[in-house]
Amino acid sequence: RKACGKKIRAMIALERDKFVAGCEANGYGRELGTALFDIIEPFADYAFPKSHAYGYGYIAYQTAYLKANYPVEYLAALLTSVKDDQDRSAVYLSECRQMGITVLVPDINLSASVFAARPEDATIPFGLSAVRNVGEGLVGLVISERDRNGPFVDFHDFCERVDPQVLNKRAVESLVKAGAFDSLGHERRGLLVALEPIIDRALARRRERQQGVMSLFGDGGDTEEPSAFDERVSIPDLAFDKMQRLAYEKEMLGLYVSDHPLMGMEHLLRRKADCTIRELREAPETGEVRAVAGVVTHLARKYTRKGDLMAIFVLEDLQAAIEVMVFPRTMADFGPLLVEDAVVAVKGRLDTREEPAKIICMEVVAIELATGGDPPLRLRLSPRALDERAVDALKQLLSAHPGEAPVYVRVDDRQVRLPAEFSVDQSNGLRGELLARFGAAVIDG
Repeated sequence: RKACGKKIRAMIALERDKFVAGCEANGYGRELGTALFDIIEPFADYAFPKSHAYGYGYIAYQTAYLKANYPVEYLAALLTSVKDDQDRSAVYLSECRQMGITVLVPDINLSASVFAARPEDATIPFGLSAVRNVGEGLVGLVISERDRNGPFVDFHDFCERVDPQVLNKRAVESLVKAGAFDSLGHERRGLLVALEPIIDRALARRRERQQGVMSLFGDGGDTEEPSAFDERVSIPDLAFDKMQRLAYEKEMLGLYVSDHPLMGMEHLLRRKADCTIRELREAPETGEVRAVAGVVTHLARKYTRKGDLMAIFVLEDLQAAIEVMVFPRTMADFGPLLVEDAVVAVKGRLDTREEPAKIICMEVVAIELATGGDPPLRLRLSPRALDERAVDALKQLLSAHPGEAPVYVRVDDRQVRLPAEFSVDQSNGLRGELLARFGAAVIDG
């Protein structure tokens, strides 16, 4: 088959002797064996190309027709087919964005178990079963209750109605982080604060009903009017900043869905990179040195047998991702720049000897996404000086100088970006106060 399919004439010639000998050994004679192989040999010149051309042509026509006439349904099916392959899912998600189809975060009132097409508004809600820590069994119970009694009104209503098996705190927390309750009007951070007491209260009320015990002021579940003494736990109006929200989204879904750290920053990436990651993966040449840019994900630091520190991470842009290996010598020079969710340009050698292809890192450059306003404030602190009093003092100083400049803090080889609430204005004496409190080495560059 390989000889015919690849048209390797030397291999076909070698097979002739085996074929004829086999015919003779089985009592058919050498003449019949030779005559049959004389038919097989020229057949290989056209048989495979024609059959393959027909098969692939037919499939190409079908998929092109579906994409042109039913794009939402087609891409929903594609996303479902690769839901366990994050690289290919990212490619199809990018295709949706380019075609004007919005892929929504999971929605407790809209999502099915898998990706569902909504052609009426060109949206595809993420499947609930694709959320980390949420199994198909729990999703089935949620959808069953929703189909029987209608959409959930708010998080309290959800907890009161679903099967108690669904109120697994780990699963519900994952749904919150993924954005499944956004459409109910709750902020994700506030809901994370309140979900545990709300779930506990809902389960306790159910046990009371089963035992025939009423609340002091009535059950409140059998009337349309709310009780004058509402025992419900309030949900604070607290929201995550964009980077934290997206980080949780990526953790729970494996993809950035509602937004992307690089969205709108494509021009900055192009200045630092020779090509996109997708272009690099589609035309790989082992040993070629190229520069690509993206966001650092799945960062893992490891030690070699000699005890030297190295790292492996996945570099992701808007269309694709690729694994990057940072060996000890490079790690010593650029390790502090490697932080989860950091946006960087990586220059390295492409290695395609094993699948999937990877980059052997040679150089890392941090990319600042702020296109205007103040440059970031970078601080370096010694771990010995980071006691509770020092941390409180730093918070007070930063809070006293609110502004637009992001703040990065490096401790040894670890660097973190502080939440947006600690962004500062550096023009009104902040640097001087930091130097007076923490010493001359606190300003990092």
